[in-house]
Amino acid sequence: MSSAWLLPEHIADVLPSQARRIEELRRELLDMARSYGCELVIPPLLEHLDSLLSGTGSGSEIKLFKLVDQLSGRSLGLRADTTPQVARIDAHLLNRRGVTRLCYCGPVVHTRPDGLNTSREPLQFGVEIYGHAGLEADLEVHDLALDALRRAGLSHVMLDLGDARLLQAVLDGIKLSADALDALTAALAAKDMAQLAALTADMPTTAREALLALPSLYGGREVLAEAARRLPEHPLVKAALADLEWLAGHLAAVHPEISLGFDLADLQGYAYYTGIRFAAYARGCSDAVLRGGRYDEVGAAFGRRRPAVGFSLDLKTLVALVTPTPLRAAVRAPWGEDASLRQAVRALREQGETVACVLPGHEHEADEFDCDRELVREHAGWVVRTL
Repeated sequence: MSSAWLLPEHIADVLPSQARRIEELRRELLDMARSYGCELVIPPLLEHLDSLLSGTGSGSEIKLFKLVDQLSGRSLGLRADTTPQVARIDAHLLNRRGVTRLCYCGPVVHTRPDGLNTSREPLQFGVEIYGHAGLEADLEVHDLALDALRRAGLSHVMLDLGDARLLQAVLDGIKLSADALDALTAALAAKDMAQLAALTADMPTTAREALLALPSLYGGREVLAEAARRLPEHPLVKAALADLEWLAGHLAAVHPEISLGFDLADLQGYAYYTGIRFAAYARGCSDAVLRGGRYDEVGAAFGRRRPAVGFSLDLKTLVALVTPTPLRAAVRAPWGEDASLRQAVRALREQGETVACVLPGHEHEADEFDCDRELVREHAGWVVRTL
């Protein structure tokens, strides 16, 4: 018989020290997004299943917890990603003509963990820009994403860039089933040459050679010139490589502290992204700490196809990678029924101070605050004294 206090696998309580750091970072990132002109939205944790699955590409349904609505009898789901909900809000509730910048921060729930040490309940922070198809919006999202990592205190960041249009160009005119396409993108991402050779055996020579070349196209900006030589002369290839070069130039100029890399075979989320995609990696973490890109089809399922680009990250993962912030300074005060003491404590709190009252019998307990001052009685009143 399991103990009542045990939680499901890959689900954990967030205890005071980590919760404080997560909440401080959440506020910092939301304020930063607002400084870019982003508006905050808070979608519901659950909604109709077909809405949550709209525009997300293959593989999304397996991540969703599903239940039946006791009121309507319809199938509901707990969101595994907030982007489809934000697309729905942009398409139907806001329904604006021009550019809309939205941000969000809330829990998502996955049926399975993404890795051995990952949570099935990430706290997802993200930004979406709708209504502008140009690279200016892509660059703004990249700037915002890198600023988020900088604000969090993350150093030694490597930004990996790619583009979904390259595979679209290589496979132009070739019909593949969804399963075959999934197997192909998985083999490309894993750089499994044996599997790639088997999957492309019956393809036209030009496409086969391009697909076998993609796994070797990773590294610095020189990769783009190499890709231009080895990939087919297709309008989508030219557009993708030109856009990546333009973006890389601007990012290198404004963010010299980051490392820029390209992996043209990494097509994670291929069914989702429609253009440039990116992922940020940091020392001490084997997986990406942030992913994003352009996904212009995300709103089509809601009847309003709008240019869209954005990114998201898990605050829990991010907090675990950065140096802990110092404890918040606080004032220690005695507990008592004296009216003047209670008024002094109230006045300090109204001034923005944290005042931790020491309850009787707990004078020597440590807490989540750095009590560098104390409230003491002097003469006829109460004063704050440095410890």
